[in-house]
Amino acid sequence: MISPLRITVLSDGKPGHQNQSLGLAEAISRLITTEVETLPVKKRQWFVERPSRTPDLILGAGHSVHLPLWFLAKRTGAPSVVLMKPSLPLALFDLCVIPQHDLGRVKPSPKIIPTVGALNRVPPPGSHIRSGGLILLGGPSKHHGWDGVSVERCISSICRADPSTHWKITDSRRTPAGFLDHLKEQFPSLEAHPHQSTRPSWLPETLNESAQTWVSEDSVSMIYEALSSGTRVGLLPMPRSNPNHRVIQGVDRLIEDQRVTPFAAWTPGEALPEPASTLREADRVAEIILDHFNLQTSIQP
Repeated sequence: MISPLRITVLSDGKPGHQNQSLGLAEAISRLITTEVETLPVKKRQWFVERPSRTPDLILGAGHSVHLPLWFLAKRTGAPSVVLMKPSLPLALFDLCVIPQHDLGRVKPSPKIIPTVGALNRVPPPGSHIRSGGLILLGGPSKHHGWDGVSVERCISSICRADPSTHWKITDSRRTPAGFLDHLKEQFPSLEAHPHQSTRPSWLPETLNESAQTWVSEDSVSMIYEALSSGTRVGLLPMPRSNPNHRVIQGVDRLIEDQRVTPFAAWTPGEALPEPASTLREADRVAEIILDHFNLQTSIQP
């Protein structure tokens, strides 16, 4: 009898990094039986406590986990998978899962699995009927500025175009303080959910329920989460502070591939286009990893 695949996830505690690692672990768990253990890693810590059981696979995202990930893999003999472009040489890890927009001049390698965006924890879409809409707000960043007046104008057009649609809206860490409250005052029909008061599963669940989702184009992680859910996706414009930034180039690639619809290309009153396909990168990478390490058949009880 084959025992569960023992996965150890190294976590620096940052939600974005944990979202990627656990998203991959959960995708693997949808394919085979697993036991997942998460070990915390402190900043500038080069080692990590030994897992409760010897792992069959070690995952980690974020610069703080790179050295502990390599160290634990050497110590246990388990294969290592690093998510995002590592700060250490690629040769130190067995596989590297890197978003295409982060590859830059990295040469192709059998160790690299390029992905369309970062992995996430959004589960596969169900067969249920979707309804309502969702608006996701980011904020100022290295690659985008902020224009609250423009955002408010766009949301007004979206709400007026289809008064029968019930809209939910949430913000993020980067959203200017008080902006969500301001929108709620201007548009009383909006169901506001401040990010501080939402549980971790709220966004994936709500994305899987929503027929259409508008995301401010600065929030790359939420764009890819929306695309992973099967909802129709529109982009709210934000000032671009650096048009040549890799993140902006990645967004433009999504527009060119017709995965998302910019607000300027949307006709009020018309539904956003259905996605040609749902972006299921975590599931795709999970299959590659299991096949690469032959983990379906090599796990011993």
